[in-house]
Amino acid sequence: MSLKMSRLKKRYNEKIKPELQKKFGHSNVMTIPTVTKIVINMGIAELAKDKNALQDAVNEMALLTGQKPIVTRAKKSISNFKLREGMPIGVMVTLRGVRMYEFMDRFFNIVSPRVRDFRGFKLGTDKRGNCTIGLDDHTVFPELNLDKVKHTKGMNISFVTTAESDEECIELLRQMGMPFKNLEIVVAS
Repeated sequence: MSLKMSRLKKRYNEKIKPELQKKFGHSNVMTIPTVTKIVINMGIAELAKDKNALQDAVNEMALLTGQKPIVTRAKKSISNFKLREGMPIGVMVTLRGVRMYEFMDRFFNIVSPRVRDFRGFKLGTDKRGNCTIGLDDHTVFPELNLDKVKHTKGMNISFVTTAESDEECIELLRQMGMPFKNLEIVVAS
């Protein structure tokens, strides 16, 4: 059995990890921040109008990530939104390991430059060393056949790290290749 290592993980182990250890003064290599998982969430607003929207979203998310997504369901009924408890409202995927590194590599180097009027991602952290970004249009992914996409959907991509601070998280993601707009920190409340 051969273990497959992505080029981003190899770069992390050889270059990024020593730089982070030196910059933040970690004496133990196990405390150096790393990305543990990526959670991708896509809401399906057009489900009330189009009954095939759920299956389309599942198929598109599977193409983007290489993994079958789970369907998220409403926890409460909200009559103003015509939402009943248990209705499907979105799809979600959690990526770890090789798939996570390959998705990050594609996202940073191929997908991000394809975003219209792209000048970098705005920083959004949660005070615990995690970063979440939002995309308005999922059709920037080259894996999708644009002729088969009926509705454009937005998505949230959360990078969960072992970083102790937002500064460590931002530096980790920046060195891995995430294009940030500017390095002013926007903290979610």
